[in-house]
Amino acid sequence: MAWGYFEWRPYISVAERRRMAARHVDKLRRKGRAVAPIVVEGRAIAKTFWGKAWCANLEAYSDYANRLPRGRTYVRNGSVIDLQIEPGAVRALVCGSEIYETDVDIAAVTARRWRAIAADCAGRIDSVVELLAGKLAQGVMDRLCSRERGLFPAPSDIDFTCSCPDSARMCKHVAAVLYGIGARLDERPELLFLLRKVDEKELIARAGEGLSRRPAPAGDVRVLGDDDTNLGAMFGIDIQPSPKRTKRARR
Repeated sequence: MAWGYFEWRPYISVAERRRMAARHVDKLRRKGRAVAPIVVEGRAIAKTFWGKAWCANLEAYSDYANRLPRGRTYVRNGSVIDLQIEPGAVRALVCGSEIYETDVDIAAVTARRWRAIAADCAGRIDSVVELLAGKLAQGVMDRLCSRERGLFPAPSDIDFTCSCPDSARMCKHVAAVLYGIGARLDERPELLFLLRKVDEKELIARAGEGLSRRPAPAGDVRVLGDDDTNLGAMFGIDIQPSPKRTKRARR
C-alpha cells in the first residue's frame, strides 16, 4: 500500500525495523556496496574523547535541544544502517517505517579559523596519535573544541535533508545521523578533520615552521581524559556520566 506524503506511517516495532534493516544491508552488500552501520553497545552513544565531544557540542546548541532525543533512541537501536563520512558531507541510510536517505552537509572550517587554530596549537602537539586520542593539555583541547573558534560546527554550518515525509526541520532520522557521527568518531577520530576539510597533520607540521614554541600557560599541564565532567565544563552543559557496563550473568 502506498502512503500519501502527509499521512502517518504505521508503527513498526524495533524488532521489525532491525529485521528490515538487516535485509536491506544484506541486499546492498550482495550488490557490492560497502555498508558501514552504526552499532552502539550499551546506553553510551560515544565513549572516547572526540565522539563525546561531538555529541556534547550538538547538545550545547539550543537550536537542537528539542529535536535530538528521538535521534538518540534511533541510533541506539541500530536504525542507522549505513553512514559514510566524506569531505564536508555525511551520507546515511536510516531505517524507519521505510529506508530513508539522509544527507548532512557541513561547512568547512574557514581558512582564517584554521590558521588561527594551527598558530595557537603550534609546538604544543607532539604527534597525531596523541591528538586523535584526545590526550593533550587542557588548554590545547579547549582551543580545538571551542564552540566559537574550534573544530566543531555551529548549527548555521550544518544543512540536512531526509527522504522521509516529516516536515520538521530536523527529523528523528537526521538527529540519529548526527549522533551516529559521534559514534563513528569513536572508531576513527581522524574523520572529524576530513569532515571539516582540514588536515590534522598540519597541526604537527606547523610546529617546525619557525614558530616559537609557546610555554604552557599556568594550569595547562593537565592531560585531558575521557571523563564527562571535563567535556561538560568545556561546552558549558551538564553531561550525565556514562554508565559503567556490568557483565551479564550467563544463563
